[in-house]
Amino acid sequence: MRRSSSTSTRSRSPRNRWRFGAAVLALCTGFGGAVTATAAEATQDQTSAETPSVLVFSKTAGYRHGSIPTGIAAIHELGAAHNFTVEATEDAAAFTDDNLSRFDAVIWLSTTGDVLNDAQQAAFERYVGGGGGYVGVHAASDTEYDWPWYGDLVGAYFDSHPHIQEATVHVEDGQHPSTAHLPDQWTRTDEWYNFRDNPRQDVHVLASLDEGSYDVGAGAMGDHPIAWCHENSGGRAWYTGGGHTAESYAEPEFRQHLAGGILYAAGEVAGDCSTPVPCEAAEPAKGYRMLFDGTQRSLERWNQAGPGSFALQRDCSIRSVGGMGLFWFGKEFSAYSLKLDWKMSGDDNSGVFVGFPDPGDDPWVAVNRGYEIQIDATDAPEKTTGAIYDFQSADIAARDAALNPPGEWNSYEIVVRGQKIKVFLNGTQINEFHNTDPNRNLKDGFVGIQNHGDSDDVSFRNIQIKELR
Repeated sequence: MRRSSSTSTRSRSPRNRWRFGAAVLALCTGFGGAVTATAAEATQDQTSAETPSVLVFSKTAGYRHGSIPTGIAAIHELGAAHNFTVEATEDAAAFTDDNLSRFDAVIWLSTTGDVLNDAQQAAFERYVGGGGGYVGVHAASDTEYDWPWYGDLVGAYFDSHPHIQEATVHVEDGQHPSTAHLPDQWTRTDEWYNFRDNPRQDVHVLASLDEGSYDVGAGAMGDHPIAWCHENSGGRAWYTGGGHTAESYAEPEFRQHLAGGILYAAGEVAGDCSTPVPCEAAEPAKGYRMLFDGTQRSLERWNQAGPGSFALQRDCSIRSVGGMGLFWFGKEFSAYSLKLDWKMSGDDNSGVFVGFPDPGDDPWVAVNRGYEIQIDATDAPEKTTGAIYDFQSADIAARDAALNPPGEWNSYEIVVRGQKIKVFLNGTQINEFHNTDPNRNLKDGFVGIQNHGDSDDVSFRNIQIKELR
């Protein structure tokens, strides 16, 4: 949990406030011609203060990344390109009130271990509390484990990592200055961190990893944020898990990602980094019980089979990431009415599966032994929204009359009784199917939803069930 947060945008950095106060003091104590000279100095001082300044801090008390010099050089180049000045140090003595007041943001570049003493920690807390910016790069999350305030600031502590490899990053915020230039699916090579805790409930997630796109090792998180931001204790905080390799700092997209984070933290560009409001549990319809009610806790009985994941969103829905995978609830049902809401962002693909045996980690069990009620309005009749995928088309005229367009929510009610499936879309029956396949049995089975692939963006909410006699 965060100790404190601020939703307001600071109007003046600590460095600018310090210089402005000094100029005002000089003006108030000058007389006659001296006033004119002091005013000119104040004007010059104010002009110089308009150029933001950042401090790069790269002290290590644990593992030392060979990419640190390359990262420092890249930040100097970004400063020249984006009009901010850069100083770099590994001396913790730089963390004093007077010295920190000269900077708009401090960049912790792959720091490791315990790098500040108590007095230096207190100075940095006061700096951030006064509006100073924080940028954490890669191993900044592998730092100061015994300083809880810093753990809140960085957002999450490092836990483990697999070998360096290519992975797909899912960009969740296409508006923030550090991610606006990126494609929805950003493929790059780095050392991908697993974190001790998922920070999503406490930060604004900018990008997350598709764990199905690489060998995640023993630290799989499922929902796996990798870049985020938030306002903390009065200042702005931005973190990226990238930047282990020296090659990262030559990548144009990563460099722009880093520049956007620095400029945001320094207060030079705006970005929505408000933290999510914890979701309240949705109430089920009469006679139903919730399988997913919008809260993280209600996801504990769900399991991911195959690659990708579902990520909890700020609107209390879950959104598909990567695939092809299956998100299934860990209890069998016999006769039931399953209700849920779904929404596509565009021409996307997903589905709701019923009547399949325990899939373990194999999503194809649901495909080959159960039935999918399809979500994809532009496919062939037997593979379109409302169809029993590959078996029976929906009533297309009834479906089209009931269907809401991409960007709007739709509701399914799927009634399974005996060997029969009835499908209702927004209250209108659009399909009725009878199973005659001896290899499929609807009387006992699990239910689940599909994350179809990297290019598919489908959200679900209010998943609830009523068991029937």
